[in-house]
Order: sequence, then C-alpha cells, then structure tokens
Amino acid sequence: MLLMCTFCMTAGAQNVDKLYEEGKALYDAKKYTDAFPKLKIAAEKGHKKAQYRLGRCYDKGNGVREDNKEAFAWYLKSAERGYAKAQYQVGKSYKNGEGVEEDRVKAFQYFTKAAKQDNGEAQLALGKCYLKGKGTTADKDKAKSWFQKAVKNDKDGEEIVQKLREEAADRDEDAIAILQMVGLK
Repeated sequence: MLLMCTFCMTAGAQNVDKLYEEGKALYDAKKYTDAFPKLKIAAEKGHKKAQYRLGRCYDKGNGVREDNKEAFAWYLKSAERGYAKAQYQVGKSYKNGEGVEEDRVKAFQYFTKAAKQDNGEAQLALGKCYLKGKGTTADKDKAKSWFQKAVKNDKDGEEIVQKLREEAADRDEDAIAILQMVGLK
C-alpha cells in the first residue's frame, strides 16, 4: 500500500511538471491563451514556477484579463514556496502598491529574500532601498555592496548594467549615482 501511494505521488508530481513545461513552452512562444489553462492547473496543484508564471499572465494580461490583485495573489503563493523571481515580484508589488497596499517595509523584506538567492533585479532593488532608506535605514555601504552584486550577477548583471547606462543617458540621477558607486561611470 505504501509503495502504491509513493508511486501515485511521484506520478502526480511528474504530471504537474509536464503541465508546467508544456504551459511554459506555450507562454514562451507567446501562445498565452493556450498556455494559461495548463499553467493554472499546475499552479493550483502547488507548482511554484507555474504559480509565478500564472502571476505574470495576470500581471501583463497574457491569455487572461489583466488583474493586479490576482497577479499578486499568485506571486505571493510562489514566493511563500521560496521562488526568488516571485519574491522579487511580491517586493515590487508592495513597493508600487500594485494589487496590494503599498508597504515599503514588506517590499524590503521580499527584495532581501530574493536578493539572497542571487536574483539580480532584487539585488538592485535592495541596493536602492538602502540608498534611499526606503523600508529600512539608509546605509550607503550596504547599498554599494548590493549594487556591486547586481552588476556582477552571472545571470542578470549585463542587462542591469545596460539598463542603468540607458537610464543614466536619460539623466536619471539614481542610475548615475549607482554607476558611480560601482565604478562604471
């Protein structure tokens, strides 16, 4: 009996993973209407990446009507399961008051969780929290440390530097300051 239960749980997990992979492939191919039902089933069964991707669907209106509250709810479910991309999105939602009431302290907490998992965007956002004292006490040394991690991030660093340079070219004072802090300007 125990062997049968173990087999059923393993088969169920494989089916959820398969649904997610199929849904993700359709999403990546911009076939959002076809991706949404597969992602929703996998998300409802607790697949953290599917929950995050379903949040993206609601956030961007991909395959479903845009709904910031629903996006936040799915991001939060995924974030609670430890998924760094979702933790960053929850932080961003709290920072901007999108789908949830603005709360800079909670934004800081979620940015911290994602940044500690090496999420480059969260590292940049966390650095900005320390730079401006948003949700935490201002600390330029901690800001600089997180900015350096963000620009050197193996996955996102090059894109972050490019975005900062574009913003600096448009005279964005924060981007200019960040580039100076990390020695890129």
